This record gives sequence, C-alpha cells and structure tokens, in this order.
Amino acid sequence: MTPDAIAAAGLRLDLTDVVATVTLDRPEVRNAQTPAMWRALAAVGESLGDEIRIVVVRGAGRSFSAGLDRRMLVPAGSTPAPEGSGADVETVAGLLARSDEEISATIGDYQRGFTWLRDPRFVSIAAVQGHAIGAGFQLALSCDLRVVADDAQFCMKESALGLVPDLTGTKPLVESVGYARALEICVTARMVGAAEAVQIGLALTAVPSGELDATVADLAAALTAPLPGAVFETKALLQGAAQRDLEEQRRLEREAQVRRFRELS
Repeated sequence: MTPDAIAAAGLRLDLTDVVATVTLDRPEVRNAQTPAMWRALAAVGESLGDEIRIVVVRGAGRSFSAGLDRRMLVPAGSTPAPEGSGADVETVAGLLARSDEEISATIGDYQRGFTWLRDPRFVSIAAVQGHAIGAGFQLALSCDLRVVADDAQFCMKESALGLVPDLTGTKPLVESVGYARALEICVTARMVGAAEAVQIGLALTAVPSGELDATVADLAAALTAPLPGAVFETKALLQGAAQRDLEEQRRLEREAQVRRFRELS
C-alpha cells in the first residue's frame, strides 16, 4: 500500500531505524476508525520488514481513538453520508445486505488489521492518551504492552449498541484482567481510567501526558537492548503459555534454547 493510500485511510507510518510508528491520523474525529482503516492497518503489518523490532501505535491529537466512526453505521449514499460521500465507501452498515458467511468473512478481514500486532517478530506498544473506546480499546489490547497518559479512558462500548467486541479484543482483555473483570468491563460499557488500568493489569504504567512519548521511547530502547532472536523466542514462548500444559511448555523452552545456543555459537 502506498503512503498516499495509507494517508487516505487515516493512518501515518513512520520508520526510524528498528521502530515503526503507526499513527491514527484523524484528530478532527478523535481518530474514529473505518473499515478502510482496518484494511490499511493489515496492509501496514504485511509491509513491515524483519528489521523492525518495535511497533508503536498511537493517535494524533488528544485521543487514541474514539472507536468506530458512527457514520460507518449508515449505509453509503444515506444522510448523514459516510466520509467520502460516494456509494462505493465501505461501511459496517453495508454488511447487512450480505449473507451470514460473507459478513463473517468480511469481519475476518477487518480483524487482520489488529492481529498482526501480535507477531512475535516485534514487540508492539500502544501509547494511549485520551479516549480509547470500542475499536480503539481493542486496538490497544492488540498490542503487547500499553503505556498510558494519566488522562486515558478505556471503554468497551459495543454492548451499549447491542453488539459484541469483534475486533479480537476479548481474548487479550481476559488475559490481562481475568474473566470476571473482563465481563464486567464489557457488559457495563463503563469507563476505565488510567490509574485503574494500571491497577488491574491493562497498562504497564500511567504518566503525565507530556511524558508519554518519552516514556514509550525509553521502553522501546530497553526492549531493543537484547538480541532480536532472544526477544522473538521469548515472546513466542509467553504468548501461548497459559494454554499449554507444563510438559509442552518445557519442551518448547528446550527447543528455543537450543536455537539460541546455535545462533550464539
């Protein structure tokens, strides 16, 4: 995907040495998300080379992301019209005209805009300031780590709209805070502030807004200090540890260590 196409979808990609920064760049609508943005996110993930060790996801302006652009719930050509106003604009409302199988497959395409952030090749960090609502919350959850400004507010808004979180946020939410707290957060659609996010395990740390970028940069530097292979293997081991029994995990640890010995020798 070209830089112009990425920009048209409301994103910006900056590559600096081993760090890729993906910025949701629609500050005028608090970085509200669209299907075009989700497809562009997937394309960005596919475009990154093996030299990238850190991916930072952030929002332009004062909010990380206000979630789904509500205009995407209006069929193209209706009033108020989705951004672009053309009948060819892809909207969430447009899914309703399709079969169940087609709807499911399309949501699967959207989900790829989120799942690439879990790739073991790099560590992903969400730098969250202001609101992270619905799809914005799920995008932050897709990252390995979350560093938040002290004004951050998380909310899983889908239940208030009669929907469920479907952009891969449910699994990392349960892994972060446990089933009971995840259920309460999702079903009540309440706000979770920065201090609580740290307390319950959603975020690593909360810092003043003016210190967010520097804190993320320091974390990125610390994460790139070890050899790339050690980080890759460790992330892969930890990602599936909760679902494996001890014997399987022991085996995978041994195999990973053999690979490390061979690379270092």
